Amino acid sequence: MKAALFYTFVFISAPLCSTLNVPFTTTSKFPPQCEISRRSAILSTTGLLTTLPFVSSASASGGATAGKYTTIPIAKRRYYGRVQEAVHEYLMMGQAVVKGDMSAKVIQDFFDPKGIVTVEARNQAVNGQCTKKDQSCKGAEIRDSRYNDMETSMYLLGNAFRFNQQKAPDNLPTVKAAKAFFKDLDEMEKNIKGKKSSPQKAQSAYLRGLEKLDLYLDLVELPPTDSGAYDKEFDTRVAANARI
Repeated sequence: MKAALFYTFVFISAPLCSTLNVPFTTTSKFPPQCEISRRSAILSTTGLLTTLPFVSSASASGGATAGKYTTIPIAKRRYYGRVQEAVHEYLMMGQAVVKGDMSAKVIQDFFDPKGIVTVEARNQAVNGQCTKKDQSCKGAEIRDSRYNDMETSMYLLGNAFRFNQQKAPDNLPTVKAAKAFFKDLDEMEKNIKGKKSSPQKAQSAYLRGLEKLDLYLDLVELPPTDSGAYDKEFDTRVAANARI
């Protein structure tokens, strides 16, 4: 190991000194001109060696470090758009909720089980050829409510904010905050569509939910509801914003 380190060091250092037209041998001391290059080479070599055990450990662990190094960035690309769009539509209901108008289109659309397309229809043709007997190769789209999609995407995003795989999802602060918000959101839905609907109870649930939603947004590194960041619509496609 020591021999490998030495020759790796030589391999990196020799070209650095050669650029300064300074003779270099494995037995000679470093001249002053190569002092900075030598230090850079040591740091480079050390960095190279320290990364090797990390890669091996991550591979062997089955992704135990994924929450810290991979899962969170990937989850942001997958779910940030959906969560932000859901917050946008949730806030859009505010004016109608304050008025007590639970029949408003913006509220009904939010809870409509066919309100949004969650999975787009896909062409199932093979190499441009439809192999089905009825020649119907266009698949069916899957629809759901923004209400349900908000709960799903918030849970999945919150579950990604972990630094190991040992903690159960329900014990994560992000998931706890999401579920606290879901409780008020579910109560609001029940008091809008239920047999014993109550606009007053729906209003109270909505206002309580706002505070809990802000706590969740802070935990998943998103702006608060009063920041103005949600005044626009968001692209909900996976990795629509590749760099987050």
